[in-house]
Amino acid sequence: MATVAELKAVLKDTLEKRGVLGHLKARIRAEVFNALDDESEPRPTLSHENLLINELIREYLEFNKYKYTASVLIAESGQPAVPLDRQFLIRELNAFEESKDNTIPLLYGILSHFLNGTKDGIQNTFLKGSSLQPPNLKPARQPSGREQMDNHLRKEEKNNIEDLHISQTMKR
Repeated sequence: MATVAELKAVLKDTLEKRGVLGHLKARIRAEVFNALDDESEPRPTLSHENLLINELIREYLEFNKYKYTASVLIAESGQPAVPLDRQFLIRELNAFEESKDNTIPLLYGILSHFLNGTKDGIQNTFLKGSSLQPPNLKPARQPSGREQMDNHLRKEEKNNIEDLHISQTMKR
């Protein structure tokens, strides 16, 4: 007969393998934060920059299904409960979106731009995302946000190498 300690260990392993344990811990942290949060204490006013940064982070967190982390961010920062309009964010960042896929967080496009450098001296941020796949609604395993970003960067690198090869061929 198994001891209580052995049953606990098996249960913990099972929950970890299924990804449930991390989810439960995050939910407990969020609930503890909400219980301890003193709503009578006024939040400091958000600067315009912090409002934009928090919104970019919220979009990223929600895309990657970090909903409890996003709820803590919103509660702790005083960010409006309703997300800001994506086109408003793009205008405020003086950026433009090349991709028609607006399900990819803007942070991925910003990161891609800085990892790949500017093209032709243009300083605007190019918000790409076409090589990242939006969340799949099928119950099959979806790639994590990290896997999607890695795939996106590999495609960008391949495109850069192809562009370099073409330009070298044209010089000959």
